[in-house]
Amino acid sequence: MRPIIEFCASNMHHGTDKVMKTLEQNPDYDVIEYGCLGNCGQCYMEPYALLNGEIIAAPDADQLLERILGKIKEIEAMYDLLGDD
Repeated sequence: MRPIIEFCASNMHHGTDKVMKTLEQNPDYDVIEYGCLGNCGQCYMEPYALLNGEIIAAPDADQLLERILGKIKEIEAMYDLLGDD
């Protein structure tokens, strides 16, 4: 399972640029930046990203990184339970 993490360029003012750069350091993650992800209301209000198509949001960028990494661990644990590689 290779996580796909998508960021909106318009959301970078919330500090998600740092989150994106941190996640890009892991070669097991596909990190993609788009000009727009179509979630304009959420984009304006809080830091967020899409993880495998699911919205992950948080009050600040540091918590967003924690939530993304936590969700990746949950997904990996589920795949381990199912025996899928």
